[in-house]
Amino acid sequence: MRILVYGAGVLGGNLARNLFCAGRDVTLLARGAWAETIRRKGLVVKNWPRPGASVCHLPVVTGLEPEDTYDVILVVLRYTQLDDVLETLRANRTRNIVFVGNNVRARQLAEQFPGKQVMFAFALSAGHREADRIVGIDLKKITIGQLKDAPSNERLIHQLFNGSGYRVVYEPNMEDYLLCHAAFVLPAAFACYRADGDLRRLTGDRAYLHQLIDACVEGYRAIEKAGHDILPKADRNYESSSYRRTCYLFFKLMCATPLGKICASDHAMNAADEMSALNRDLKQFFDEAGAEYPVWRAVEQGAARYLT
Repeated sequence: MRILVYGAGVLGGNLARNLFCAGRDVTLLARGAWAETIRRKGLVVKNWPRPGASVCHLPVVTGLEPEDTYDVILVVLRYTQLDDVLETLRANRTRNIVFVGNNVRARQLAEQFPGKQVMFAFALSAGHREADRIVGIDLKKITIGQLKDAPSNERLIHQLFNGSGYRVVYEPNMEDYLLCHAAFVLPAAFACYRADGDLRRLTGDRAYLHQLIDACVEGYRAIEKAGHDILPKADRNYESSSYRRTCYLFFKLMCATPLGKICASDHAMNAADEMSALNRDLKQFFDEAGAEYPVWRAVEQGAARYLT
């Protein structure tokens, strides 16, 4: 199986490294000076809490031509970068395409690839890229699947990840999963912007942390109002006190421990354009559903200087 990982940021780098080290035929698409660095030094990854960095020397390309043939392309780009590569992906002969990362318009995206098998995924990996390495955390867990009315491709998923060390969660309704993920992640990004990237400043602000939960709940209500499922299923009790306690603990730990910087603020502070675009499109979704979301707007206002 020939695999192209299209994008060499934190997420793409970790995916490429993990699959390559598992014996897969992996090529990494990178650009500019970063591509040259990987060719010269190898892909260097330093993931917490391991003390040292790993280096793998995998094939690197800087573009995708129509005649290039792969069994699957994993597109690992920011939400704001996807429109720039759609024509390149449509022109290429590869049939299986997996978009990995944040997305609130999965259905619209899939509809632009008639004749191709389009899937979506979200991998638990975070951090930042330095001049010669990737630094972060990689939990080696990936949620992957297709739109709920599209044919299943579990066989391909098995071929991709079997024996790779990934904990794979197959989700046959990735559109709703990604909507719910955005409804949870965006308030966390707003918190990063309110604190100028230093989440420790919010640790003792109990009222604000509960406001973040209220914003998430508003998002889930809007998603459900529009006829979509709340996913993962464990979040379907989002109106309950037990769910609020779990969320409060999550946000508290996010603010009080170094994991908050690695898992939340590193990406949020370096990808304000992506968070802004996700917020714009998710609010449009809320509006089309006729939903009210005043707490969301209030939390968003506290982050306004970072949002475009």
